[in-house]
Amino acid sequence: MDISIIGSGHVGLVSGACFADLGNRVVMVDNDSSKITRLKRGQVWFYEPGLKELVRRSLKERRLSFTHSIAMAVRQSQVIFICVGTPPLPNGEADLSSVEHVSREIARSMSTYRLVVEKSTVPVQTGEWIKRTLQSSVRKNIPFDVASNPEFLREGSGIQDFLHPDRIVLGVETQKAKELLLALYEPLNAPIIVTDVKSAELIKHASNSFLALKISFINAVARICELSGADVVQVAEGMGMDKRIGRSFLNAGVGYGGSCFPKDVAAFIRIAEKLGYDFQLLKAVSQVNTDQRHHLVKRIASSLWNLKGKTIGVLGLAFKPDTDDLREAPSIEVIRLLQEAGARVKVFDPEVMAQMDRSFPGVLGCRDVYEVARGADCLVLLTEWNEFKELDFKRVKRLMRQPLVVDGRNLYEPQRLRKLGFHYLGVGRSDS
Repeated sequence: MDISIIGSGHVGLVSGACFADLGNRVVMVDNDSSKITRLKRGQVWFYEPGLKELVRRSLKERRLSFTHSIAMAVRQSQVIFICVGTPPLPNGEADLSSVEHVSREIARSMSTYRLVVEKSTVPVQTGEWIKRTLQSSVRKNIPFDVASNPEFLREGSGIQDFLHPDRIVLGVETQKAKELLLALYEPLNAPIIVTDVKSAELIKHASNSFLALKISFINAVARICELSGADVVQVAEGMGMDKRIGRSFLNAGVGYGGSCFPKDVAAFIRIAEKLGYDFQLLKAVSQVNTDQRHHLVKRIASSLWNLKGKTIGVLGLAFKPDTDDLREAPSIEVIRLLQEAGARVKVFDPEVMAQMDRSFPGVLGCRDVYEVARGADCLVLLTEWNEFKELDFKRVKRLMRQPLVVDGRNLYEPQRLRKLGFHYLGVGRSDS
């Protein structure tokens, strides 16, 4: 099938490369000419495991091409996916200006039937606005359909999530749109739910907000565990064995971040407000997440008497492992709070060091974990990269000024570190 994807961010590029790998002819569009130049050379501008190899293979086999021209892509494609960014406005509402602009450009370039699919994360009823925009700009009597196909791609496992999805959601209005999308996704042999457009749009925001709710809930439980002497890991295991609840996303830590959960929770709150509903539950979810970073820094300070003049080593900057994405990463707020309290901060992350100077002014970047540990009064884990799981803690202890480990992801076994002479603090785990 001939398809085009407008927007070469994480969702767009992963989707385009995977569609091409399934045998489709894919044209990808981006208005950033430097990105297009790099992509034509097989150079992926962000880190995602396996993506560079997938792009290069599809380029070599001529199933994947890149352009800055929406008109050219529309002419060559029957199905057009909109994958542009929808960043948050100051009030939390999604900025849909790029979606509107792209919709007008698509309409002006159409000469025969096209199926326009919103894949960006957008508020419910956005499909109606896309349809109105197309109608106002398209030449008379040219037919089209608008559909919704929300993405559920996690950074760090995007290719796996695309090729082996839990479900595929198709929001359609016509039989023709349904048949085109069913045919496109047939090779994946995955569960497919077909809904109306509004329901499909809502599924995305509701799903991400519910997952964020689970994270904030277990973090709230973790605070109770710290106060009572219980262990949140054991509590989560007991909860997760209930098949109505499940164990996933019940991992206490420093809170969620990234390009999706914070933005989608804020957007869903605004969507509800505009429709006349005060979504107090989600407001609490967001507040718990913010409080978690402050609470972690308070625990570090109380364990060191004070933070002024102390050296704090931070392991991990990306919001999660297997990505170089710093958007809404907990590390940004934690490091800012440490610096405001007078601490000197040293950091190491396997993929983010190139962004250090821009994103973390005044922070010392190190080449590995042991350089971070040298002279540190505290070692704080914020991202659970695989290479942080098996450290030489005897060596770490010799290098540190004070043997304090604050585990913001509950990655380590407390008793093991305590036997080695560390003062260990986890999230929702007893201090003793």
